[in-house]
Formats: sequence, structure tokens, C-alpha cells
Amino acid sequence: MSDQKRASFDAPSPAGHNASPQVGVAANPDPALDIANEHTHEHVHHGGAAAKHENHAHDLVYSSGTTEKGHDLLDKPGSRNGYTQEKLVTDEESGRIAPSQEAEHAEPARKYTWSRFYRKFRPVIHFLIWALFTAWMGYGIAKYGNNPGLGWLKPMLFWLAITIRIVTLWIPIKYVMNPIKTIYRHTVYRGYEAIPSKLHKPLAAAGTVAVFLVGSMIPEESSENTRAARAQSLFGLVVMIAFMTGTSRSWRHIPWHTVIGGMLTQFIVAIFVLRTQAGFDIFNFVSEMARTLLGFANAGVIFLTAESVPKLPWFFTGVIPAIIFFVALVSLLYHVGLIQWFIGKFAVFFFWTLRVSGAEAVVASATPFIGQGESAMLIRPFVPHLTMAELHQVMTCGFATIAGSVLVAYIGMGLNAQALVSSCIMSIPASIAISKMRYPETEETLTSGRVVVPDDDEHKASNALHAFANGAWLGLKIAGMIVSTLLCIIAFVALVNGFLGWWASYWGMLDRKLTLQLILGYVFYPIAWLLGVPNQDLLLVGELIGTKIIINEFAAFASLTDVKLPYHLMLPRSQLIATYACCGFGNIGSLGTQIGVLSQLAPNRSGDVSKLAVSALIAGIIATLTSASVAGMLATDGIIQSTLGSAAAASS
Repeated sequence: MSDQKRASFDAPSPAGHNASPQVGVAANPDPALDIANEHTHEHVHHGGAAAKHENHAHDLVYSSGTTEKGHDLLDKPGSRNGYTQEKLVTDEESGRIAPSQEAEHAEPARKYTWSRFYRKFRPVIHFLIWALFTAWMGYGIAKYGNNPGLGWLKPMLFWLAITIRIVTLWIPIKYVMNPIKTIYRHTVYRGYEAIPSKLHKPLAAAGTVAVFLVGSMIPEESSENTRAARAQSLFGLVVMIAFMTGTSRSWRHIPWHTVIGGMLTQFIVAIFVLRTQAGFDIFNFVSEMARTLLGFANAGVIFLTAESVPKLPWFFTGVIPAIIFFVALVSLLYHVGLIQWFIGKFAVFFFWTLRVSGAEAVVASATPFIGQGESAMLIRPFVPHLTMAELHQVMTCGFATIAGSVLVAYIGMGLNAQALVSSCIMSIPASIAISKMRYPETEETLTSGRVVVPDDDEHKASNALHAFANGAWLGLKIAGMIVSTLLCIIAFVALVNGFLGWWASYWGMLDRKLTLQLILGYVFYPIAWLLGVPNQDLLLVGELIGTKIIINEFAAFASLTDVKLPYHLMLPRSQLIATYACCGFGNIGSLGTQIGVLSQLAPNRSGDVSKLAVSALIAGIIATLTSASVAGMLATDGIIQSTLGSAAAASS
């Protein structure tokens, strides 16, 4: 280790941060976790594998955790993943128990536990699991091979996932990825380097524009999806990008590679979902699985009440139980490590394609799965050290999409399941692109070059049952917050509408009751037009967007599915665009949630969080609207009618 790096690690903490190491806890060499480096750190710690050098210019550096049991990988070759730690302090300096004293403090010998049994017979257990799923898949193909709809496709997908996971447990992924990296560096990357650097961004922008034009204008017209309507949606997307560029904090520092990559990724996902049969089938399959998952919550409701209760058209009985159950299930999956594994894979993708920091990649990947507050918890140790642009990005991701815990609830309300699922994915790269336009990075980030999912020992459950119980309690608190927030906000809006109606009656405005939704409908009238909404539905879609922002997406979706309101009479194209436009947490209530969560995680950054909150809210809302605009370019009549039909079936 260089003297400069050692000096940065061993330097005394500034005033107010003279906390000594805890006895029995290893000093963590990661500078991102040193309170002395809280946001005002000197950037002298980037070295070793985190630095770019000749042979590893594009390698990622991973960390399995940030606590004592984790393996932080910063410096030298030699550890199990390619890097190891260098001891920074002696046992006496850190307060750790010396090896000679371990016997005195050793715990009593543990009994023969399941974990020890698993480690001993691990190969046999893995083989038996693989054999079981292989037999299941073989039986499904033999019996239902001529009709995929009867049951062989799902066993085959499960078998494929199990096989890949078991193989990767025994064969390091580097044996697959290293040859791919080598081929990439000697083919595509060399061609990229052969192009003059000043032409990289213009050529990338030109290619992206070409993809947008070809993807949206070449397909044949249909009754609702004319080329004029597509051009209207495309023009709206250009206006939103121009607005974000014009209002940028520092437009000269906008990372156009990230912006272009984010918008292109969003468009490609939309093409795959809305213009290909394979994409439609995959997302329809995901939607079907979500509806099935939702149905399991009804079993608990029936046990607690009666068999007729789940059939009641009540939000309280149809949505809240699904949220509680899903949060508990996510907590269980997080305990066994499955959620972290998925998040890590998604984070690597966004890090490579969009060149964002490790912390930003983790939050962006996690938000559609576990929500805006929970995703920030994944980078809890790093929150005090985030740059202003990173804080802005973290909040924007939370506002731009919805969480899986409420996704299944919305599907249960009878909304377009395919639109909801695809919007969650599309809004991730869009939120990164929009945030980087509004608040580009001008500082050096601590997690550049590393994708890290820290350990969270403070909230770690003792076992799976403990994790499930904790998740159920957390789900109950989330459900309670949703119910109380909805009750209070809707009641307050009713109060405002009552005052507006009373005031308007004095002016003879009796033809249509003056409400806050009507006012917001006119305010967002031009935005609805920019999204490509047909002219007869502009006011109604504007009202839904306004309802989503001033109240929340719950109220907007409830209005969209209420047969007593005129919104369900809109054209199918208008309903689809409205579903995409409202599919995000960008509302005033979530503004308080974001500020509260991040301020609790990093009290010293509460002022910065408050300064960025409104800007991030606007960026998150616009990111969601860009997904609606892209949907307006690509949705065909066949896709619209089929997805609306499946949503109606789910509702019935």
C-alpha cells in the first residue's frame, strides 16, 4: 500500500469525529465508511483496483459486505475474488483481541447445526435439488410438450434458473466473463477507440435519434396509433429533454453518454415489451405471476374474516393485505440473499452501460423491487458521503417509479398489468438520464468503480422466521402509513374542493363544479397533449396527472378504474398513456417520505436533502412522463386491447 493511501487511512479524524474503534470489531479499511471522510473527504484514497490502469481499465471491484465478516476488495491480488486487504493497524491499536487471547474469550462449542450439515453435504444437496427440478421439467415436456400453455414452460424456466445458479456456485463466473471481456476489448472497444473522441457523443446521439425515428415511425398506422400521434409523443419527449437541459444546474457538465444511454435503454425496453410478441409474452407472464402472488394474500383474509370479503370492492380489503404479505415475503427473500443477488446483477448492468457510481447503481436497481425508502437503506453506510448529484439521483429514482409491494396491489385493482410492470423497468434508466441533466456530477464520488451492497447487521434477523415476522410488522406499518395518508390527503382535498365549490357558486359557475382536480386538469392540459393523448381526453388525463402529483398515484389509479367516473370512458390509448404517466411515487406526500428517510440515515446531510428535494421531485415526475411519451410512440391497437382485456379479467 502506498504511503499516501496509508496516510489517508491513518489520518486523525477532524474535530467532532474522534470515535475510537470498538473493542472486538475490525477496523474497516473502506474510506467510504470512515466518518472523517463524510462528504468533505480528500480524494486521495482511490487506488489499487478502484483505479483505472492498463490491464483493468473496465473491471468492476466488488465487496461482499462492509462489516467485519465482509470482504472489502481494495488493494492487492491474492484473495478469493482477486483482491485482499492489507492490515492497517495492530491488534493493540484497534482494540481487537489478540490470537493468543482468543481461547480466553472463545464461545462454547456449538451444536451440530443445519449450516454445518449443509457445508458437509453441499455437493449432494445441490445435486438432489438439480435432479428434482430436472425430473419435473422432463415430466412437463413429456406430457405437455405439444401445448406450452398447459405447463411445460414454467418448469423449464425454473429448471434453467436452478441450473444456472448451481453451476455458478461451483464454477466462478469469471471463466465465462473473462473471455467475453477479452473479445469485447479486441473487437468492439478497439473500433470505439478508433473513432476520434470528439465524434463519440455526436455519433451516439445520431444513432439514438435514428432508433427513435425508425422504431416509432416505420410500423403501420392504426385507428388510434397514427404516425401523427406518434410524432406528437416524440415531440413531447424532445420538449422534456430540452426543458431539463435548459433548467440544468450546470448544463456544460451534463454527462451526455449517461443521458443518451438512459433514453436509449428506456426505448429499447419499450420496443421489446410493446412491439414484440416475445416481450409481450414475457411481461404478460410476469403480470400473471404477480396476480397469482396477490391471490395468496386472500387466503389469509378469508381466514381472518369470511370467504366473501376478498370479493368486496374495497381498497382496504383488496389492496392492503397484499402489501403486508408482499413486504413480509421480500424481507424473507432479503434474509436468504436472493434480493441482494438480483440487485447486484442489475446494478452491474447500469454501472457498465450508464457509467454511474456504485451507490447510484444499487439504488436505481433496487427501487422497483423494495421501494424508495428501503432502497436508500441498502447504501446506509455511504449516505453521509454521497455527493450532491448522487443524493439528487437517489431521490429521483424513488420518485420516478413504484415499488413491488404496491405493484401487485395496483394489478389487483384491474389496471393494465403489462404497462405497470414495463413502466417500472423503463423509468429506471429514464430517472438516471433526467437526474443527470438536472443536476450533473461535478464532484468525485467515493463509490466510482465499485458496486457494493453493504451488510446491515443492525436490522439482521436471527433466522428466516424472524425475518418473515419482521417483514410482516414492517408491512403493517407501511400499510398503516398508506391508509392514514390516503385518508387525510383525500379528506383535505375534499375540504379544498368544498371551499372552491362554495366560492364558485357566487360567480354563477354552476355548469361544472369547480374542483382542485379540474384546475390541475387545465394546468396539465398541454402536458397531456405532449404525451400524445387524443384531443377529446386531454382534460381528463391532465386531471389524473394532477391528482397523482397533488395526492398520490393511489388516488389517480382509483379514479381511473372507478366506473362511476368518466375516466374509464376514455379511449384505450388515453388510458394506457395515463397508466404510464401515473406509475410513480412523484407526489407531495412522497416528498416528505424521502426527506425523512434520508435525514434519518444522515442527519448531517438533512440540509442538503431539503435543498435537493423539490428539484428531485420534478425530475422524478418528468422521468415518469417520458415513459408515458415512449409508450405513446410504440403502443399498437392490438397490444392496447389485449392488455386492457387482461386487466379487465383480473379486475373481474
